[in-house]
Amino acid sequence: MSSPMDKKVSVLKEDNVSSTEGQVDAYNRLPESLRTLSDDDLNNLDKKIVRKVDLFVLPTIGILYILNYIDRQNLAAAKLQGIMEDLNMSNEQFATAISILFVGYLPFQIPSNLIITKVSRPGIYICGAVVLWGCISACTAAVTTYGQLLAVRAILGAAEAVFFPGAIYYLSAWYTKRELGKRIAGLYIAQQVGNAFGGLFAAAILQLDSHHGIRGWQWLFIIEGSATVGIGIICACIMPEFPHNSRILSQLERDCAVWRIESEAGAAEGTEDESALKGFSKALSDPKLVLLILCNMLSQTQGSIANYFPTLVGSLNFSRTLSLLLTAPPYVLAGIVYYGLMFYSDRKNTVYPIILLCIAISIPMYIIPIASTNVGARYFSMMILPFASVGPQLLLYKTINLHLARPISKRAAASALVNAIGGTSNIWTSYLYFGEPHFYAAFGTLMGAAILFGFIITVYRWLVLRENRRLDSGDPLEIAKVIKGGVTEEMVQLNWRYEMY
Repeated sequence: MSSPMDKKVSVLKEDNVSSTEGQVDAYNRLPESLRTLSDDDLNNLDKKIVRKVDLFVLPTIGILYILNYIDRQNLAAAKLQGIMEDLNMSNEQFATAISILFVGYLPFQIPSNLIITKVSRPGIYICGAVVLWGCISACTAAVTTYGQLLAVRAILGAAEAVFFPGAIYYLSAWYTKRELGKRIAGLYIAQQVGNAFGGLFAAAILQLDSHHGIRGWQWLFIIEGSATVGIGIICACIMPEFPHNSRILSQLERDCAVWRIESEAGAAEGTEDESALKGFSKALSDPKLVLLILCNMLSQTQGSIANYFPTLVGSLNFSRTLSLLLTAPPYVLAGIVYYGLMFYSDRKNTVYPIILLCIAISIPMYIIPIASTNVGARYFSMMILPFASVGPQLLLYKTINLHLARPISKRAAASALVNAIGGTSNIWTSYLYFGEPHFYAAFGTLMGAAILFGFIITVYRWLVLRENRRLDSGDPLEIAKVIKGGVTEEMVQLNWRYEMY
């Protein structure tokens, strides 16, 4: 498969650049600064840009995502150290405290992602949100009643809404389709590091119980929230802007960085000036988006297991400290598998069979805890479930940023809609985790979600393959149907196709 730079070179070397409309369009939009460079110079420039982005963008986003998950999941760890007793909470009230975060988290994602397309310093915008949620998380230590806990968690969710959809969109503005998969995998690996080390940190911090008259769960929120504030401020000084105005790139590198993305998306993203509201409207009118939202809702239903993972491990009758320590290995394994899946996806330019593989693996893993009380078998299923249940989400976000490429505001709105509406499952799934040790309602629901997910993603595959057949036909009427479904004329001219399915 040729890279965007290869495409550019082929355009420049064409003896008759006017032979097709697409070649004329590509050549005319090619920056003047790149037209005189040799093939080797172009390839070296491309590699230099990727190295810079990997050095400045990816590690920073990854660190922030670790903090995001540590601050989000620490309530599950606090449950093992007496927060329910101190605040006189029932199991149902604790479930509400878990789910209330998403009441604040979900609705704020869409306006936030529309805002990020209009700000010139997305790094400052994202890091500002990090500092804010760190402060809010630290304030959780001060709650004395169940109502106060609900209020703090709802506000925390609103602050955290900025990060994940913004980060996915932000990465898609820097990386090509051949590069994006492994970087999204890197983001999810950071998520699993947050989950894994969150448990280890919690186990250590909770040993401070009663020091200076402060409960262990209070120390947990104070220390982790304060760390988030400090690291967020540091990262704000590191994160660059978008490619077209980045301070870490020279002007020549900016031209090349923008072209890399434009040449495969059929988009002039650096200069596009379409309103956020219009982009939002275009996103809602695309039937593919509806299917992706449903897929993500079902995938996040499965991923809800992370909210109760310490409880599930604790149902194996280990001590509180050992239960927290045993939550780490499954997440470490998940991180390793994520990279392998996305490396294969990028190399083979495929997504659909990998999603089906994850679904096929997850179903028997849901059956094991339902059918058996054997500690070894149950922990084995818990080792596998984090990557099998959450892995498809990586592939879905890769899909949305490549299949819904234009305009820039549409992609941002679509990414937020998929995460926001799809994430509503995190609200009601919190009430499924009862009836230990088998958790019939939870694992039965997750298994049903996996099966339905497989069916809907198959329908999505049929839809995009039909769109490709219409593009291949050369029939203006058929092509017009594809354009009506969201593909732009620029994308048609550049011979763009739905890939990976």
